[in-house]
Amino acid sequence: MILDTHLHIIDRESLRYPWLAGVPALDRDFPYEDYAREAQRGGISATLHMEVDVDPAQIEAETCYVAGKAAAGGLLRGCIASCRPEEEGFAAALERALDDPFVKGFRRVLHVVPDTLSESARFRENVGRLTGTGRTFDLCVLPRQMPQAMALVDAAPGVRFVLDHCGLPDIAGGTFAPWRNGITAMARRPNVMAKISGVVAYAGPEWDVETLRPWVEHTIDAFGWDRVVWGSDWPVCTLGGGLTAWLAATRALVAGASEAEREKLYSANARALWGL
Repeated sequence: MILDTHLHIIDRESLRYPWLAGVPALDRDFPYEDYAREAQRGGISATLHMEVDVDPAQIEAETCYVAGKAAAGGLLRGCIASCRPEEEGFAAALERALDDPFVKGFRRVLHVVPDTLSESARFRENVGRLTGTGRTFDLCVLPRQMPQAMALVDAAPGVRFVLDHCGLPDIAGGTFAPWRNGITAMARRPNVMAKISGVVAYAGPEWDVETLRPWVEHTIDAFGWDRVVWGSDWPVCTLGGGLTAWLAATRALVAGASEAEREKLYSANARALWGL
């Protein structure tokens, strides 16, 4: 069983995505049905939807949209919902979301906002409200933002965090040492897990398995097999070859691991983390 912890559905007729205008390669519909067809062929049997940074006015509408897709049957088992911890209305929005068992966690994309956003007292206090809720908070940050991310983690020790995409490494640029040091430091925080997801999008057009190996292996080595989960980052992974290519690369990268270790990465850790 492979549990994909990072699927994005893009449906421009149903929701608004302001950021898509700046990414022409992704500025089209990516329907669930297209993903499901390829995912099932590749051995994926369940998935979590990851918020797609919709228009803030549609955050709750996105959750309802994805839940509707799940109700029709298929692979969807829950969602990581968008949130705005920097806003005064976060507490009320959180209470509404906590009433919905389909919502497994939350994310505020941080690599497209000022570095100082997560440093405010309100932001940290609001993220801390997740303590004891069983919901996670995904960190999507650039390597240079790792100090801010670690400060947020330290301010909310009772919250379970998930670091997306191996910390968004600059694989194509080969900027390894600063990224490695950040991953090593983040992994010392026991309330953080790492998501081995979609790194093909950052590897340049000529990547192969060996291109990815040092980045993926260091992340797994730093966090350990008990604190890693797998994700596709579809359709962003189409920028680097697509879902099938990323699945094949992952299998090659962990071929030397034990069956128990691979099971932890592919599904067991995610099932335990999100109660799936």
